[in-house]
Amino acid sequence: MNQANPPSSQPTYAPTMTLTMAQKRAQLLSDMRRFFALRQVLEVQTPLLSQAGNTDTFLQSVAAKVRYQDKPCTYYLHTSPEFAMKRLLASWQVPIYQICPVFRDNESGVRHNIEFTMLEWYQPHYGLDDLATELGELLAVLYGHPVVMSHYRYVDAFMDFVGIHPLTSSLTALQAVAEDKGLTGFDFNNANNRSIESEESIRQSWLDLLFSHAVEPNLGHDLPTLIVEYPPATAALAKMTVDKEGNQVAKRFELYINGIEIANAYDELADGQALRERFEQDNQLRQLHDLPQMPIDEHLLAASDALMPCSGIAVGVDRLLMVISGASRLEEVIPFPSGLA
Repeated sequence: MNQANPPSSQPTYAPTMTLTMAQKRAQLLSDMRRFFALRQVLEVQTPLLSQAGNTDTFLQSVAAKVRYQDKPCTYYLHTSPEFAMKRLLASWQVPIYQICPVFRDNESGVRHNIEFTMLEWYQPHYGLDDLATELGELLAVLYGHPVVMSHYRYVDAFMDFVGIHPLTSSLTALQAVAEDKGLTGFDFNNANNRSIESEESIRQSWLDLLFSHAVEPNLGHDLPTLIVEYPPATAALAKMTVDKEGNQVAKRFELYINGIEIANAYDELADGQALRERFEQDNQLRQLHDLPQMPIDEHLLAASDALMPCSGIAVGVDRLLMVISGASRLEEVIPFPSGLA
């Protein structure tokens, strides 16, 4: 007999998600697809396996040993469908979306899993403001009522909750504030790192640490919150602009609800050479951190030069279901976490 809320004493094969939650998840996915169908955004499906991998230092791809034309080779499960979707976008020049599993190695916890579900979509000739409006319309459909989102500059959020300016403070000041907040055991800006790693990269490591521990937990509790105008080092595939104080910032926003990062959006960079330089720099940092260098996606670099002005966004479907349903752990909204798969 199927039960919406099975007893706490579960057989070893049982899912961690109840039938009731599975029905909510199915409805969420159905509502997403209906939303995009009404807007004539084309649903696409791209390969999960790729010969290229994500070069980001802090995103680890899951490698898969395969045989192609009888020759052993290494492919990678995608960390996002972004690279392949941009190849479609450059070729077809129409709005597209995809809902698919994505994979990030060594991810586990209350809000993390090696395999999770992502919604990603791209809108030609949209700026970030247009995309934020469309995101708000999607949230209204999924919540079942109008949704108001607040906009909060990265700089302002950082100053409000950390107390110093993230773009102009010294590395010494960032380290001192981190230690004052009990974030000890980190030494991003030691002499050895300085000789190899750029000051911008070291600075961003301190900013990421402080933002994740001191800022993120406070975001999106009253209203869903868009953090805007990120430091350039946080957005390898985004265009850049200048903020009202004259600092260079990335044309990017992230959505936070109840202290949880839900979505990440870029005004997409359409410059193959610039992307190559960023990917090569990533691989240098990976080598510094004793991580394997990743094959660069040459198809993406070629497609980037043909990409029209556009914006794109990735939404964590599992986390979004968590905040909509009031779940406290990711395992409540997926049937089999990595440890039980």
